[in-house]
Amino acid sequence: MGAQKIPVIVVAGATASGKTALAVRLAKRYDGEVISADSMQLYKGMDIATAKPAEEEKDGVPHHLMDFLPVTDVYSVARYVEDANRIVDAIVARGHVPIVTGGTGLYIDSLIDNIVFEEEPDNAAVRAELKARRETEGIEALYAELERADPVTAAALDIRNENRVLRALEVFYLTGETLSERQRRSRLHRSRFEPVFIGLDYEDRSLLYERIDRRVDGMMARGLLKEAAEYYRLPQAATASQAIGYKELKGYFNGELSLDEAVENLKRATRRYAKRQLTWFRKNERIHWIFRDNMTEDEVFNEAAAVIDAAGSFPPERK
Repeated sequence: MGAQKIPVIVVAGATASGKTALAVRLAKRYDGEVISADSMQLYKGMDIATAKPAEEEKDGVPHHLMDFLPVTDVYSVARYVEDANRIVDAIVARGHVPIVTGGTGLYIDSLIDNIVFEEEPDNAAVRAELKARRETEGIEALYAELERADPVTAAALDIRNENRVLRALEVFYLTGETLSERQRRSRLHRSRFEPVFIGLDYEDRSLLYERIDRRVDGMMARGLLKEAAEYYRLPQAATASQAIGYKELKGYFNGELSLDEAVENLKRATRRYAKRQLTWFRKNERIHWIFRDNMTEDEVFNEAAAVIDAAGSFPPERK
């Protein structure tokens, strides 16, 4: 017999859908601790733009993998999986329930499905050669080359994401293996988790977009402009400088847009991001979706708790 799997609660969904509030209430009910699955909330100081929960919102519930990384650091999915697994073990050792919460679907899937990342080859000379070819031949020629070498990866990539196209070719040239084959192999490992997935969404998407717009207005009122000005000075290579909430305001700092125009760009970018998040999560057939259009916070919580209770692995904490 294999080792017993670890029960874990996952709360997923788009930005502004109410994941944090639900996760905190579930943690109170099931004696849980929250592990963030947000690729931007892990950076120190990026509080307003990433909607990092304040201490009163956490309500005494421990939150992990949040607000710990210098903004100039690069953080990989592989590192997230390693860190999150270590934290899960510590939470379980304390007799508590891990509650993974966030909108970065790649982080959630990689952790829960135990995707093992092989060390990616890196060669500056090959990368420089590919970039030089892009300038002389055009990205279309390189994309066609990728289609011949690795049609699966090519089909999954947008040709406009030129860095990803070059990276897939670089891996192929350095290893002789396609990126799709390496990714297929990474998914062969057995998961050590027994998850219950809760997803938050709206049948009327305009209701979610209204929440996003209100959130952006609230961010501006709390000082997003001042926070963005600090990160605007970061090197363009810094991941943090590309966060939604900062890069959309650059036009204002450059004198190219009015503040109202920049804020509208931010709202539009956030709505598009939410759509991409939901597209990702829709592929996961394990998620129990709660469409909260006409539901109160209590009703959302009660439905989520009913789903979790039905799984039978999460007895409510006895006070």
